[in-house]
Amino acid sequence: MSGFWAVIPARRASTRLPDKPLADIGGRPMIVRVAERALASGASRTIVATDCSEILAAVTRAGFQAVMTRTDHPSGSDRIAEVARLLDAADDQILVNVQGDEPLIEPALVGSVARLLASRPEAEVATAAAPVDNPQDICSPHVVKVVCDSTDRALYFSRAAIPFHRDAWSHPAAIGTAVPPGGLLRHVGIYAFRAAALADFVQWPVCPIERAEQLEQLRWLWHGRTIMVHRAAYAPHAGVDTAEDLVRVRAIWALTCGNPPDASASL
Repeated sequence: MSGFWAVIPARRASTRLPDKPLADIGGRPMIVRVAERALASGASRTIVATDCSEILAAVTRAGFQAVMTRTDHPSGSDRIAEVARLLDAADDQILVNVQGDEPLIEPALVGSVARLLASRPEAEVATAAAPVDNPQDICSPHVVKVVCDSTDRALYFSRAAIPFHRDAWSHPAAIGTAVPPGGLLRHVGIYAFRAAALADFVQWPVCPIERAEQLEQLRWLWHGRTIMVHRAAYAPHAGVDTAEDLVRVRAIWALTCGNPPDASASL
């Protein structure tokens, strides 16, 4: 692999936490902390894709590359596709979507997802998953589950409890009381794309299963494309959506100096 790009979509608008990318974490804006983690992953380029001049200024002051993008993108994938076009990315260039609200993302996880895609030429996308270890997460629609085949190719993603363990959950009340034998996998929201495949993806309309589940990754499966899944030992720290999340992340940052335990080890 000649080198992957870590691309971090960041927009200022946030209904639950205004100015979220510029929130201070350990003396630097959150978006800069994310860029630092992405750089440590081994990426050949670390790029923030934003529609906000204040974010662009904060990133460039910190010494990172930032690209101004359109304001009307419906998703981070669309924003990354624009960056790939603006920077003339080669068709086979691997782009890793690093979420701009995850300042505790493990660099090794970013690199592992990129390397997985590079090693599987038949795939257009790679992502990650970790075991479900909390019974309450089994039925939570906020915890996306994924089912894979024997080669770790994704078969389906859902907010429902999949696969359904018939014997362990013989009665509906049993669901969510214990993790069933064999477990479940929760999706971890990090993606690696090939640039040409991403350019195709953003031209496709929303498909029925994507609309039903509100999960963008299902559009790839709907079109028969291959998503490979890197299995991590456990899920990384959650990102920042609310003011309470920001307090939690600041506390973890202070305790670990920005170096949380590595969650990228294979099962």
